[in-house]
Amino acid sequence: MSVQKDQSPVGPMLGKLRVVMAQLDFLVGDIPGNTGKVIEATRRAEEEHQADLVVFPELCLTGYPPEDLLLRPSMDLRIAEALAALQDARLGPAIVVGAPIREGALLYNAAVVLQSGEITGRYFKRFPPNYQVFDEKRYFANGADTLVADIRGVPVGITVCEDIWSDGPVEDAAAAGAKLVINLNASPYDIDKQNRRKALIERKACKNRVSIAYVNLVGGQDELVFDGGSMVYDHSGALAAEAPQFSEGLYPVDFICEHHCQPISQPELAEPSLEENVYKALVLGVRDYVNKNGFKSVVLGLSGGIDSAVTVAIAVDALGADRVRAVMMPFRYTASMSIEDAEAEAAALGVQYDVFSIEPMYDAFMETLAAPFEGTQQDTTEENLQARLRGVLLMSLSNKFGSLVLTTGNKSEMAVGYSTLYGDMAGGFDVLKDVPKTLVFRLAWYRNSLSQVIPERVITRPPSAELAPDQKDEDSLPGYDVLDQILNLYVERDLSADAIVAQGFDRADVDRVVRLVDINEYKRRQAPIGVRITERGFGKDRRYPITNGWKSGN
Repeated sequence: MSVQKDQSPVGPMLGKLRVVMAQLDFLVGDIPGNTGKVIEATRRAEEEHQADLVVFPELCLTGYPPEDLLLRPSMDLRIAEALAALQDARLGPAIVVGAPIREGALLYNAAVVLQSGEITGRYFKRFPPNYQVFDEKRYFANGADTLVADIRGVPVGITVCEDIWSDGPVEDAAAAGAKLVINLNASPYDIDKQNRRKALIERKACKNRVSIAYVNLVGGQDELVFDGGSMVYDHSGALAAEAPQFSEGLYPVDFICEHHCQPISQPELAEPSLEENVYKALVLGVRDYVNKNGFKSVVLGLSGGIDSAVTVAIAVDALGADRVRAVMMPFRYTASMSIEDAEAEAAALGVQYDVFSIEPMYDAFMETLAAPFEGTQQDTTEENLQARLRGVLLMSLSNKFGSLVLTTGNKSEMAVGYSTLYGDMAGGFDVLKDVPKTLVFRLAWYRNSLSQVIPERVITRPPSAELAPDQKDEDSLPGYDVLDQILNLYVERDLSADAIVAQGFDRADVDRVVRLVDINEYKRRQAPIGVRITERGFGKDRRYPITNGWKSGN
């Protein structure tokens, strides 16, 4: 490990440093647009906050994660042009931006320091992560050096994201004389992630006797949501400032820099409930996926059940009622209360609402299938046909009007395959894909606490797919209270069937659930992406082979 000092002249500590945390939402791949956003935000930080230093998130020039865009031959040229544009802008405050930087044959996840139109320092991330949703080692080499930059006479250590979770980078910066350590982040949201970040930064700041400014990305990118929540801890491990989660903004923090860089404390934010936090993550994920991909509107099936009720509420809160279309597609097994409740929710939210019966189409299909089906008993084939007809209707509306189809399956259903390929799984984005059913109920109560939009009996009645007479979900599955606990242990914590049984669960329930999870991997591979809110979502997180001979008992 070697220590780099930046190229600016080191002067006496000036006593005060105003740092602006630029918690912003960037578009992956739009390097010119992201560069313009950095310039505009820096000028605004100077005009509105008299910033000395503006810190941007990790890889802000490319957006995060850029994935295989990093392999494009023109990436180096585009980043060089972006950095030249930042230099030409002659910005007043110093800035730290994230960008992929190539040195020789190797590519690094870098933080770049610019002052007075010059690049005065570069730091290469030392610990590119390769777990959960991260696969940075596919692209980036490990950095080795420590950078302490002189910002207005203050020695500021620079680190990037995973560096703060590992031993070495913060410690080395503090040992090299840094009074303040900046950490650029693209840290995706999951439940309780902010509490884990706080515990880590508190420990690192206190241990190294150095203040830490943690600046995080905000926004949705495919299944990931970045929640912001940028923060500052002082050298004693006390929280001094925290930006709100799920909101873009420029957040200034003043430091008095003498023996330490002591941040001037700001009022603490109210602690959000789990339901509020998850709901905001889902709203942001939907808004950014729809808007960044250029969809004019969304359409979804509104069944009168709780999953579609929560989904349509999230869609309206994300996009506005004028961009949401809800379609009820009743059949002979659809309860009258389902039709009434769907209409009531559509009216409460003010969305376009249509009713298209699938009865005539079902009869036409069954007439065509009469000969090949002759002599067979009705089974899930006929049930799945209903779901597939609804999928065809929604996809037709999508094609005609340029609307994205939102599917409404929750994580519990996705886990055990309680869904129909090319039916209720047909669509472009699954809002509740990583939300267990028990949490869906809690989100419904939370949304109604803001304003009553979901009829209460939608929440309290037994869940049903309504594909057969008097059908209830619990006819086919353990109760959701039990099911979600087993799924958490098996899917998110990787416990074996035997280990789950040892925790007191019924052997038959466990074996059944584990088998359903295992055999339905092929379905999940064909499901639309959805917002990730747990530490182990289906998609980037959990990658199991479809064809395998693994036995799940122990």
